[in-house]
Amino acid sequence: MSYLENVRTFVRVYELGSMSAAGRDLRISPAVTSSRISQLEEHLSVRLFQRTTRSLAPTEQGKAFYDGACKVLESVEAAEANVVNITDNPKGSLFIAAPLGVGRRLIAPQVPEFLEQYPQVSIRLRLTDRKVDLTTEGLDLAFFLGQPEDSNLRIRKIADVSRVLCASPEYIEAKGMPEDGEALIADQHECLNLRFPGATEFQWPLVTPEGTKKFRVKGRYECDDGDVLTDWALAGHGIVIKPAFEVAEHINNGALVPVATKTPPEDIQMACLFTHRRRQDPKTRLFMEFMIERIGRAVRNSSIQAQLPR
Repeated sequence: MSYLENVRTFVRVYELGSMSAAGRDLRISPAVTSSRISQLEEHLSVRLFQRTTRSLAPTEQGKAFYDGACKVLESVEAAEANVVNITDNPKGSLFIAAPLGVGRRLIAPQVPEFLEQYPQVSIRLRLTDRKVDLTTEGLDLAFFLGQPEDSNLRIRKIADVSRVLCASPEYIEAKGMPEDGEALIADQHECLNLRFPGATEFQWPLVTPEGTKKFRVKGRYECDDGDVLTDWALAGHGIVIKPAFEVAEHINNGALVPVATKTPPEDIQMACLFTHRRRQDPKTRLFMEFMIERIGRAVRNSSIQAQLPR
């Protein structure tokens, strides 16, 4: 096995903190992963990890070697990008993450066209509304709505996405039509909330005549799957805040009705997130540019936005 593959394996073990996790990410067995680390340690004449039956932790030598190893891999990937014609022959697997609504409606339908253009690329698409960690999960690219917490990652903005507060006609008939954010709170409306790990309260940013204000909303319905919230809203269980493109069809056919229209939700940023090292990979750049053009066009499409009452 090449020295470079041993270094690449070391980096994934270091980042994931597990031989088995690194093996799954690299699609090799734990035995092969362990063997590569042992070969690297023998070559360097140092121990890179302290191993027990229950834990694995980098040694001081391992911590020092990690930074240099990352730079080596970045240099190799940058060099490969300079000599490979990325428009003709990208190869390999891409691991992509996206929120459920974005992934199902905007990304997944485009994947077959991309793979048809680039038959030597494979796509692993993970759809989840929870926050993801690019480094520890081995992701090449993550699409997201909002603002990322990790300032060390690179961001490529796609578009500002309009959002809408909506509920079913049955809910409005039973609970009344709130005109603004203050009515949401005063009338104790049932708000359907997207749950993230560690969230202790829910605040909806609504645009008032005085500017954007965060309204602390409450509700008995919480879920970490945004599509479940839409289903609850359709069933008449409460009010949901959603990107316009996700609920346009339901609003157009009358299944959902915009509410609190005097204080509409603040737009939310849609962007993609990547590490500097991943950005050097030709297939990552190709996929990113491919999706940005199509997603941006779909989100900005006036036929989607114009059909939503403002």
